[in-house]
Order: sequence, then structure tokens, then C-alpha cells
Amino acid sequence: MELANTTLVHNAGSAAPGSVQSSAQMLVLKKAIDLQGQGALELLASVPAQPALASSGHLGTRLNAYA
Repeated sequence: MELANTTLVHNAGSAAPGSVQSSAQMLVLKKAIDLQGQGALELLASVPAQPALASSGHLGTRLNAYA
């Protein structure tokens, strides 16, 4: 987690409840969390799928080993 996000969380919690400032800070916090979530999903989507085990022969039918 980035330092900017912890500051954002602290600022969002320090405003008076129900104030315009509190609402704005919560909106910014939610948007920041959504952006981080999108980034994480994009990162997970970019991971290549593992190849399947070999279906015949003596090698590669029980264990996948990658160098």
C-alpha cells in the first residue's frame, strides 16, 4: 500500500461526519480503492496460463517443472 493512500485514509477519517469535506474525502478514497482494484485485476489478467501436462510419454505426465 502506498504512503499516499494511508494519508488519504487518515484525512477521510478526520473530517466531521456528515460534512461536505467528509463526503468529498470519502468519494476520493472510494475512487482510489477502485483504481487500485482495477490495476490488480489487470495485473492478474496479464499472467499467462500454465501449459497443460503432457498426456503421453515418460516425461511431463505427472509433474510440471519450469526453469
